[in-house]
Order: sequence, then structure tokens, then C-alpha cells
Amino acid sequence: MAKLSKDQTSGTLHPRETLYAAGVLGGINAELVIPCDGCAGVSLDLRGTYNLSIQVEGSVDGVNWSLIPIRPLNNASPAYVATLNGAGQGVWIGTLYAFRQVRVRCTGWTSGAATAVLSASNAAPDQSLSGMVTTTIGTNTGASGAAVTLSLGAPGTGLRHYVTYLAINRYAAAVLTASTTPVTVTTTNLPGGMAFTFEADAAALGTVARYRDDFAYPLAAMGVNTATTIVCPATTGVLWRVTAGYYVAP
Repeated sequence: MAKLSKDQTSGTLHPRETLYAAGVLGGINAELVIPCDGCAGVSLDLRGTYNLSIQVEGSVDGVNWSLIPIRPLNNASPAYVATLNGAGQGVWIGTLYAFRQVRVRCTGWTSGAATAVLSASNAAPDQSLSGMVTTTIGTNTGASGAAVTLSLGAPGTGLRHYVTYLAINRYAAAVLTASTTPVTVTTTNLPGGMAFTFEADAAALGTVARYRDDFAYPLAAMGVNTATTIVCPATTGVLWRVTAGYYVAP
């Protein structure tokens, strides 16, 4: 049975049902807008051949709009701005929180048009994968004696990296002699200027010193839409490999 909710402007009772609108996004600032009082989830169906960018936004007062992170139905990685090229189709979903209106807007257009259906529902989207899985892995290795930097590229507007695990291998590509100065791996965009100290010990050719940390709670990068790097210094006789698992989210 449909539930009823009161319209604050007229005092009229309305059935609580899925609300939707359909239209064409074929130019810059083309948009679809629907009311979403009492709704928990938003979905967007796009069909056609186009080269454009879209974003989904919510408003409390009907004047000011806030970006809503959306993700493909079968993908755990959200985005605030989706750039879609070629012949594309699919469903995007997001969470509405307490917005009164929701819209999809074309923020960049090159060619074509997308047939869009925007829907707001009482049902909250399944976000069980968000923050639970490693969606992306970055890795880099170098030559003996060379510095190696793993760079996780800027993730997009309003998003940051969440590092789920980090592995650093120091391979002895030559016989290593002991030193009084430790070898330090540094980072950027991670809390506290995170750094890691490796032994500067004598080591036989072909041996590996390993560091790995699986974070029980993912490590949030400090800056949004900012690259995160792990920097292994040039070290005589050492070949570095660094690997990071991560996902992106607001």
C-alpha cells in the first residue's frame, strides 16, 4: 500500500511513489528536474550516442544545488562528474539524503544527445560495496639503483583516494653493503606525511625485504581531486616495486 506524505506548500496528501521524468540531454546545461521529498535513492538511465559530461545534483531550497556522487549500477566506484563518449547506455545510482529536488544536468557537450530517464524512489540504493572492496590497484617498478614513484592520479571532482593496502618490496639486484643511514620511502597526500623506513643492511644478491600493510580501516588521502604518491629513493643496488590497492569516494 502506498504511503502518504504532506506537501508543505499546499497541505495536500500525496502517495509516496517513485517519481520520474524523461527527456533529452543534447546541449550544455540541458537538464531534467524532479521533486524527491521523502525519497532515499536516485537512478539515472542514459541511452543514445553522445559525447558529453553529466552530473546529478540535489537541492533543499530549489535554488542552491549540491553534487550527488553517483556510480554505475554494477560498479562500486562513484563519481561526481561522469564523462560519457561514443555509443553508451546504462544505469547510474546514488543516495538522495534529505533533498527536496534532484536534477541531472549536462555540464559539458561535444556532440550527440542522451535520452535520459531520472527517477527518485523510496528505496535506498545498495551501497554494500562502498568502502568494502578494493576497486583499483596501482603498481610501479624500476631498474636497479633507480628511484621509483607510484602515482595514484587525481580521482575527480570532490573525490579522494582511500588506500586499502600498501606493499613495498626492496629487491637486492646486487650485493648490498651495510650503511648507518636508513632508507626512507616518502609519500604525498597521505596523513601526517606518512613515511616508511627500510633497513640499510648487508644483503645477498636476489634477496627481498618486504613491507605490507592491510589497513583495517582504509587510509583516507588528505586532499580531494589530488594525486597521491609513494616515492622510493634511488638506492645503489636496489630495485623497488611498490603496489597500492585503493578505491575513490567523497
